[in-house]
Amino acid sequence: MKLQCASLFEQSAYVGGAWVDSTSLPRIPVTNPSTHEVVGSVPQVTAEQIDEAITCAKTAFGEWRAWSSRERAVVLREWARLVETHRDDLAIILCSEQGKPLHEARAEVTQAANYLDWFSEEARRIYGDNLPAPRRNQRIRVLRQPIGVCGAMTAWTFPSSMVARRIGAALAAGCTVVHHPDSQTPFSALALCVLGESAGLPRGVLSVLTGDDESVRTALVSDARVRKVSFTGSIDDGKRLMGLSSTTIKKVSLELGANCPFIVFNDADIELAVKGAIDARFRHSGQAAMCANRFLVHADVYEAFVARLVAKVSTLKLGDGMVEGVQIGPLISDTAVARLEILVDDAVHAGATVVAGGSRLTVGSNFFRPTILTDVHPEMGVCGDEILGPVASVLRFKEDDEAITLANATRTGLAAYFYTTDISRSFRVMEALECGVVGINDSLVFNEVAPFGGIKESGIGREGAHSGIEEYLEPKYVCFGNL
Repeated sequence: MKLQCASLFEQSAYVGGAWVDSTSLPRIPVTNPSTHEVVGSVPQVTAEQIDEAITCAKTAFGEWRAWSSRERAVVLREWARLVETHRDDLAIILCSEQGKPLHEARAEVTQAANYLDWFSEEARRIYGDNLPAPRRNQRIRVLRQPIGVCGAMTAWTFPSSMVARRIGAALAAGCTVVHHPDSQTPFSALALCVLGESAGLPRGVLSVLTGDDESVRTALVSDARVRKVSFTGSIDDGKRLMGLSSTTIKKVSLELGANCPFIVFNDADIELAVKGAIDARFRHSGQAAMCANRFLVHADVYEAFVARLVAKVSTLKLGDGMVEGVQIGPLISDTAVARLEILVDDAVHAGATVVAGGSRLTVGSNFFRPTILTDVHPEMGVCGDEILGPVASVLRFKEDDEAITLANATRTGLAAYFYTTDISRSFRVMEALECGVVGINDSLVFNEVAPFGGIKESGIGREGAHSGIEEYLEPKYVCFGNL
């Protein structure tokens, strides 16, 4: 990697304010999904180092929570500035380990800076309440105080912005954080940590533990000193970690699976809907929970929508994310590609038709052609939980209620998108959809000022907006009596 600031590429763990890279520790290689080349490696932290990180976070919490909101805000704001300043280097690191095209990587890094900047402002807006007391000689106050040491576990899908969204909120609230990035994409988190250290984060306030996902996650969730855990990953892993959290009654935030519907009604602007469909399904190579999985299109406009979508998809440039102009990068691993091949093959055998793409680019590569399937039925595997790949499954419907029923017929409920020019329908449908986020005539709806999160088995809690910092605060009721 040709970086302007080579020190951003850090291959050590960060434990309690010290970089740890002992030669005695096993190393875990990180591979570029575009080229299969090893980008670098990180150490497998030991149980003792995990314990040390939590101990340091516990100690640092006493001081960090005592900092004024203004002081914490200054550090977070400087961190945001440094992230934006080093955007190009951070994008190269992100692209090298995750594979997404450079323009998307740059946008993600900017979003990471936006989250840090947002929470620097929210740090100064942690308000309490003054409540009318039921008795004359009482006065009631409600304080909102940081919950304590937090364990943050992030996924490979957004290895930069997801880290900033989660850690920024916790630190702004006055909590300390022990962070474990996904073992497939640790370098973006470590680069952010380098900049956080430069911005003035005190020792122990943040640790970044690298290595095997299972061992680090289990250790964080099982430790009684960790009072809050936030996790992004599969539904099954989320349920297991939630179960482990119950042994110490931790507060949990979970961002799990999704199966987002995209509805096109018969009065929709088809060109606008197709543009939205490209953004909703094929950005990040389809490897994001908020990507649309199922396209529910009214029978009256089905053929027109499919024809325009196929035409647009056929122009998408597939390739190494480091090459300027590439729009679709690789999937994260060969396992992810093999899973997608099985889903598409099973759908075809069940009666679906491939009208675009449908296969791996070349034998052994992690590239999967942008794919459109028609004649899809709800019971097919491609309509199940999130598929994390560039495959759009298109289904027909005739009545509004039918579309809503199909959209809600899933165990998850993260996001939904629909296109219509009828304002009455807009209100009726947005209220009926069972999800945490709704995009109407737009699919690029995610940002730092709005709460992000789902319902049902998509998870618990919200990130971003003022809701994001509230996840790391506990209300304390105080009654002054006999005044």
